[in-house]
Amino acid sequence: MAFTGNFTCNSFKSGLIDGDFDFDTDTFKIALYTNSASLNAETAAYTTSGEVVGSGYTAGGNTLTVSKGITGGTAFITFTDTSWSAAITARGALIYKDSGAAVCVLDFGSDKTSTTTFTVDFPVASSTDALIRLS
Repeated sequence: MAFTGNFTCNSFKSGLIDGDFDFDTDTFKIALYTNSASLNAETAAYTTSGEVVGSGYTAGGNTLTVSKGITGGTAFITFTDTSWSAAITARGALIYKDSGAAVCVLDFGSDKTSTTTFTVDFPVASSTDALIRLS
């Protein structure tokens, strides 16, 4: 088993400090992975190792739409839900800047299987629920 939890990648943390991320202009993607993938906080960038392979899934995954804001002193970033029209089994995902650094690793907790549509639901864009929150 390679997934051990959800992680904000260190490459994202250092990239924030260095100004390497622009959530208004950068393209962010999500790639799906099997349990054979080795993803953690040290994951620096997109990798094909352990990525889902199959009809209806394209290497590199889907492009994400960013939803962000700031409320009560908390900045937040999340993404709109994304899906693949295919039968897919995935254990987790990697969100990353296209041609750039890894943002976070999502561990689904166990293998998740779809028969027709595989959907990743993101939390709502709010200061208490968004995927990424900075207070």
